Amino acid sequence: MTFKHVFAALAAALFLSLSAAPVPAMAQATPRAAPVGGPAGEAQELGAPMAAPTGTVDVAQTGGDAAADLGRISIGSLFWRADPIVKGVFLLLVAASIWSWVIIINKWILLRSIRKSSEQFEKVFWSGLSLDELYQQFSTRNDHPLASLFVSALREWRRAFEGGPPRESALGGIKDRIGKAMNVTIMREMDGLEKNLGFLATVGATAPFVGLFGTVWGIMNAFSAIAARHDTTLAVVAPGIAEALFATAMGLLAAIPAVIFYNRLVNEMARFNNRLIGFSDEFSAILSRQLDEKAAH
Repeated sequence: MTFKHVFAALAAALFLSLSAAPVPAMAQATPRAAPVGGPAGEAQELGAPMAAPTGTVDVAQTGGDAAADLGRISIGSLFWRADPIVKGVFLLLVAASIWSWVIIINKWILLRSIRKSSEQFEKVFWSGLSLDELYQQFSTRNDHPLASLFVSALREWRRAFEGGPPRESALGGIKDRIGKAMNVTIMREMDGLEKNLGFLATVGATAPFVGLFGTVWGIMNAFSAIAARHDTTLAVVAPGIAEALFATAMGLLAAIPAVIFYNRLVNEMARFNNRLIGFSDEFSAILSRQLDEKAAH
């Protein structure tokens, strides 16, 4: 049995026990017996009518107070009337939700910018320019992952020719160093893209339970108010229950967007990672072919 089931059963049991409690009956005057005696046609002396009871049952007024209290319930009133612990839960969930949206918007804009820059880079890369010309163009502005990957690989390739054409026996080591340089660049770039995504996963996994904690605490306060005032009217129960349900709503409000956009961003980044790996393999094949050609000459 999960914690939610235990909580639901406990709340139902408490509510039923309170509902089953005997309600004091309103004091009423004992009805007078019907007059007995003489023949039907004989007039009988009747006593003076009894005065109406002076005590009144203010049912309409109680209902009016309940309606007025319920009409004043709003998000602001729920927050200011809440227990300090419930307020802390509200503030924590609001802060988590705001920071989650900051991360989501930032990552979404970053991915769009990177995709656009990568498409422009690939157009230039396959335009027919030489590797040296491409290196001169992108070595000073490698501001996106594909350009960084190209510059790191070609920098290692150029170092192999600083002392002249390499020997054929050294080609294997040069290819390994170029491959490692590109792998390190891919990991570094993906680490930068995935930064703060763990926060979205944490919010998505824990925010509902934080809201559930606020719900439990709010219902405890509602039952305490009932016990203190010996009153089960809606005006007494509604504020505490509303605070409790609002805490759950805040938890879901923080968790649902975090989970949705976390999955979407992870899929987008996995797709871009495959794009980097594909370019790395293709560029590694180009450099390997040129190394073989230069070593043959």
